[in-house]
Amino acid sequence: MRVQDRLGTTRVIDDLIEMRGLRFHYRDWQAQCENAPTLVLLHGFSGHARSWDFFAETATDRFRVLALDQRGHGETDWSTDASYGVLEMKEDLVCFVRALGLDNYYLVGLSMGGMVAMNFAGDCPVGLQKLVIVDIAPEIGSVGARAIQERVRQSDEFDSVEQAFERARAANPIPPDDVYFHRVRHSLMRTENGKWTYRYDRAYRTPGDAPRRRPSAEEGWQAVARISVPTMLVRGEHSPLLTREIADKFVGVAEDCTFVEIPGSGHSVPLDKPKEFGDAVLSFL
Repeated sequence: MRVQDRLGTTRVIDDLIEMRGLRFHYRDWQAQCENAPTLVLLHGFSGHARSWDFFAETATDRFRVLALDQRGHGETDWSTDASYGVLEMKEDLVCFVRALGLDNYYLVGLSMGGMVAMNFAGDCPVGLQKLVIVDIAPEIGSVGARAIQERVRQSDEFDSVEQAFERARAANPIPPDDVYFHRVRHSLMRTENGKWTYRYDRAYRTPGDAPRRRPSAEEGWQAVARISVPTMLVRGEHSPLLTREIADKFVGVAEDCTFVEIPGSGHSVPLDKPKEFGDAVLSFL
């Protein structure tokens, strides 16, 4: 089923595709110009395709934009055996690019999506033109790793959307209200007891319980070294996951890498500083 939506002035199609035994959801933003290349967007852990709505709207003056709900997130199916991990998602992306016949495309990945994107690009896929990795590398800072663990241990049920937003706002005071509420609202679904919970598989919330194929840090750096297209690494100034030391290592390992740091931003750069993020990334692309 294809459902058309409008955000601003751009037509958006919500579509479904069956890949590797799962039904995937993605948003297809129509370009405002003819013969535009395609921009593929991959969200981070606990995110969803609609996390990109504001950036996608801006990008359509030069791109057709495809924002994918990765396995176990958003409106995409949950894996019956909880097979989640970077390598599983990389294979999903390979299938997605092939199924849509993309031969001239650009790729942006945030956090978990960035891990998928860098390992995908490390295989030197035909048709990929440029790559943007947002606030992630094959290694992450220890403070950021602990913050993720603490986050998944928190209560995951809310009495209302507003309560969920209050929790999110208390954890991150940086994002603009409209952008943040939009992301939180589309992160939630109802439960049978009338409450609200996050719209991603609970297996993600129990680290160690799900089989997750992921590269080691060494394998990740090897993938970065193989990337053959111009790359931009984006870091939030206050990010606990991508330290400056690790970012410098990434720029040194990658063959052709531009680095930009967004002032005042934490880890979720497109959420925290949407305009500054959009300006930097679209300028590079």
